[in-house]
Amino acid sequence: MRAYERLLHYVSFGTQSDSASQTVPTTATQKVLGAALVEEMKTLGIQDAFMDDKGYVYGTIPATKGKEDKPVIGLIAHMDTAEDAPGDNIKAKVVEYQGGDVLLNEEKGIYLSDKEYSSLKKYVGQHLVVTDGTTLLGADDKAGVAEIMTMAEELLNHPEIEHGTIKIGFTPDEEVGRGANYFDVAGFGANFAYTVDGGELGELEYENFNAGSAKVVVNGLSIHPGSAKNAMLNASLLAMEFHNMLPVEQNPRYTEGYEGFFHLSDMKGHVEQAELDYIIRDHDASKYEQKKQVMQDVAAYLNKKYGAGTFELTIEESYRNMKEMVEPHMHLIENAKEAFAQCGVKAQTVPIRGGTDGARLSYMGLPCPNLSTGGHNFHGRFEYIPVESMDKMTETLVNIVKIYAK
Repeated sequence: MRAYERLLHYVSFGTQSDSASQTVPTTATQKVLGAALVEEMKTLGIQDAFMDDKGYVYGTIPATKGKEDKPVIGLIAHMDTAEDAPGDNIKAKVVEYQGGDVLLNEEKGIYLSDKEYSSLKKYVGQHLVVTDGTTLLGADDKAGVAEIMTMAEELLNHPEIEHGTIKIGFTPDEEVGRGANYFDVAGFGANFAYTVDGGELGELEYENFNAGSAKVVVNGLSIHPGSAKNAMLNASLLAMEFHNMLPVEQNPRYTEGYEGFFHLSDMKGHVEQAELDYIIRDHDASKYEQKKQVMQDVAAYLNKKYGAGTFELTIEESYRNMKEMVEPHMHLIENAKEAFAQCGVKAQTVPIRGGTDGARLSYMGLPCPNLSTGGHNFHGRFEYIPVESMDKMTETLVNIVKIYAK
C-alpha cells in the first residue's frame, strides 16, 4: 500500500484535539484511530504494538540479523488534527494537477487558487490529495503517520533491507501542546528519533521557537454610565490599552523567519472583567525573555496607573528551542540530508515557526529533529499534499534507517 492510500483512510477518523479539555487524550476519537493503528501494525508484523491508557501508540521493528548493535532509531508522528478549521467528515480525493486553479467543490464554487497558493506551480503533472474545501485535510500529521507505516511495511516485506532496531511512536494532542506530556521516553528505548511532522518535501528542522503562554486578567469597576466620571474602570477598555502598548511590529502578521511575536489568540470581557490570552514566541532565548519582560513591565505600569491588582499577568512556559539539544548530535541532520539526497531531494534546513513534539522530547533526553511530510497549507481548508512527495518521504525514511545500519 502506498502512503497516500493510508492517508485517505486515516483522515476518515475525526481526531481533532481540544484545548479546552482536561482529559487525556483531550478527545476520545484519538484513541479510536490509535486502536486501528495498533491492529494495522500487528497485521504488518509489529508484534509488540500497543496503545497505553493515555492514547500513545508504540511498536518495534526488530533489527535485521547482525545489526542488533546499531543505534536504535525512533520515528514519531501525531494522530490529532488542529482545531483551526472543521475536522470531521473529511471528503478527501486525489486530483491530477495540470496547472491553474483546482476545483474542490463544484456545488459551493470553492477553488484552490494558484494565485493565492503559488506553491502549486511546483506540482504541475503530479497528483494532489485535497479536500472538498469545507474541512481541513489532516495531513498534519496523518501524512507523517502514513509515511512511517508505509516505511514499516516496506522493511517488513523486504527483510533483505538491513536496519537496526526501529521504534515507532504515535502521539495524541500535539496540536494543543500536550503531545509529549506522557510520552514514555525510557520505555520507548530509542537513542534518538525524528518526528515526521513538517511541511514541504525536503524540509529539515532542528530550530524551533522558545514558547510560552500569557493570560492577562483585567479587573474593572462597573458604575452606571450616568455617574461614571472619574470612577468607572471599564475592564474591556483597559484590556485594549494593555494590548496597544505591545510592539505592533511584533504581531505575527509582520514577522517571518527567525522573528518572534506576541499573538493575541483569544479575548473576552465586559465592564467588570476582561481576559486576554497570548502566545509568546522567539527563536532567540534572550529575545524571548525580553518579550516576557515587556509584558511584565506593561502590567506593572498599568497597575501603577490604575491601582494594584487591576492587571493580573500569568506567564507559563510551553517548550524551548531544541537546537541546544540537537547540536551535540549533528549526525541526525547530516544523515537526514544524505537520505533525502539519495532519492533526489535537496534538503533545506529551515526554522520551525511553531512547535513540535520533538522540541520537548529533545529536552526529555531524546534528541529529535523534525522531517517534512510533503504537505502545504496545514490547519486550513486549502490544505493539500502531493502523492509523489509522500512516496519520496517514505523512501527517505527507508534511506535513514539504512544509513544508520552501515
